[in-house]
Amino acid sequence: MNRPDVDARAVAVIGMACRLPGASGTDELWALLRDGVDATSETPPERYDVDALYSPVPGPGRMASRRAGYVEKIAEFDAEFFGMSATEAVELDPQQRLLLMTAWESLEDAGQRPDLLAGSRTGVFVGNARADYLELALRRGPEAATASQLNNFRSLLPARISHAFDFRGPSVVVDTACSSSLVAVHQAVQSLRARESPLALAAGVNLKLRPDEGLVMSQAGGMSADGRSRFGDAGADGHAPGDAVAVVVLKRLADALADGDRVRAVIQGSAVGNDGRTSDSVLNPSLQGQIEVLRWAYEDAGIDPADVDYVEAHGSGSPALDPLELTALGRVLGAGRPADRPLLVGSLKTNIGHAEAAGGMAGLVKAVLCLEHGQVPASLHLATPNPEVAWDELPLVVPGALVDLPDDGRPAVAGVSGQGSSALNAHVVIRRPDPVETPVEPDASGTPYLLLLSARSPGALEALARSYAAYLAPDGPGAAYRVRDICFSAATRRQHHAHRLAVVGASHEELAAALTGSPAVDGRPLSAVVHRYRRGEEVDWEQLFDAPGRFVPLPAYPWQTKRYWPGERRDDGGDLASWVLREHARTGFDDASSLTDIGIDSLAKLRIVVELTKRSSQDVDPEEVGRLRTVGELRRWTRSLEAAAR
Repeated sequence: MNRPDVDARAVAVIGMACRLPGASGTDELWALLRDGVDATSETPPERYDVDALYSPVPGPGRMASRRAGYVEKIAEFDAEFFGMSATEAVELDPQQRLLLMTAWESLEDAGQRPDLLAGSRTGVFVGNARADYLELALRRGPEAATASQLNNFRSLLPARISHAFDFRGPSVVVDTACSSSLVAVHQAVQSLRARESPLALAAGVNLKLRPDEGLVMSQAGGMSADGRSRFGDAGADGHAPGDAVAVVVLKRLADALADGDRVRAVIQGSAVGNDGRTSDSVLNPSLQGQIEVLRWAYEDAGIDPADVDYVEAHGSGSPALDPLELTALGRVLGAGRPADRPLLVGSLKTNIGHAEAAGGMAGLVKAVLCLEHGQVPASLHLATPNPEVAWDELPLVVPGALVDLPDDGRPAVAGVSGQGSSALNAHVVIRRPDPVETPVEPDASGTPYLLLLSARSPGALEALARSYAAYLAPDGPGAAYRVRDICFSAATRRQHHAHRLAVVGASHEELAAALTGSPAVDGRPLSAVVHRYRRGEEVDWEQLFDAPGRFVPLPAYPWQTKRYWPGERRDDGGDLASWVLREHARTGFDDASSLTDIGIDSLAKLRIVVELTKRSSQDVDPEEVGRLRTVGELRRWTRSLEAAAR
């Protein structure tokens, strides 16, 4: 396949976001990898009682490990941002909550405005194999099997994103066990190539809330005793589970370049394939099956496997799977490889554990970061190479320290592998993007530019202003970019919310000072536009900037999160009405506000009837609640209910 044909089929990674053990974003992930951090930990009590289950001696109902990789603060969510009441947030699976926020972050990283994408055929493909939150709720008894649990079926994971952002393209859950999220990437790439979707989000999400799978793995002898993945090591003893939420934003490469997007990496090709009957059982991995998928992926990419610089392996630390995977990589990617350029192979699982259905997506994010930084971090816990691997014959190296990718005068190439217990193998081929010749001229001396900030609450706007001030500081990341490009990106590549701030400055220092002090914009040439923006008017920002600017990374939206978890009581606010409104209102309100307008619809009223019956210890007439129309009517009715209870 010649290069023009390959480029015509190539797909750009234009945005990424993640929440992983020890890392709440891609910058934190790179720091964790660079520093060789083991982010696994003891199982938190809020997950399950590991003390009651753990035993170093195998036995029925016993867990082989106390540790895993855990994402922190999984109960934290910005319900107001997504128009949810407190009750809706508590009832919603945290996988959906975190996926919503991570998807927004990925779109911001890509410079894609959700309001402008609304109504488009943007696709959403999510790899997932767990519904722990739903299953835990149903275990609480028949009364917990409420209509609200319909929201927690796994098919709603992509649908929640599509609904929140009004995306009209494919919206699909992919479950092929541990290869799920890489298969989701493959399907997203196919959708883009077929022009079914102009843009696609591919994601993986995995939150381990129940011990059940760990108990099963322990009985099968496949659970790592200390919760650590030892990829390639003689002492590798099995699966070490972990959490992950990760999202990438994909667009056809030609479209991304035409639209001025930042291309973080290029997906050159991909392949998926099942082992079929090349192994003796469905659960046993197959060397032939892995070799075939590797060959298919590089054929699809139009890349000689010998030119691959790095592979982010499935790398689970399985004593049976690791030797097969390394052997397959050595045979396919080692053929014809120069002796002085062995294939670098590593596994993120050694840092954060095995994120199961989301593990491939986490690995893809790591591989993109490796290409961007031109380095491959160490894989941890490898002391003695596994003797089942023919290390002397296969041109493979698992780095034990941070190493540079080779510079061969061409874009570096990496592969990412995923293998599922479903016998479904996946491999994605990515490369560093070609350098884009973009002459960066210095800002015109003394030319003022308008910096726009907005948020969905006053508190978030204040936090965003602080983030931008730090970003614009001499030691901040914004110092590397022109003021004009920063202001252009903020105006054209970020959605504008109701709470707005606009400042004018000709330099980083002026803008930062305006954000941290009292902006004095009157009398400046752009002051009229500032006032229009603050009033919420629409402005043609492209016309204001005259010539197109360059999209540059900006500070992320500052979530205003609260903790939402079942069974945790929150302050009642003094009376029943305050409690009802706090739990069920989705927006701000006053006494004249319609209950329907603030999100208290017929379903919410049914919930309120059940809750008030429990709290007031008296029968509540559903018809009375159904007749309530405004906040003021609700307040008067609940006061009468409280009076009757006294």
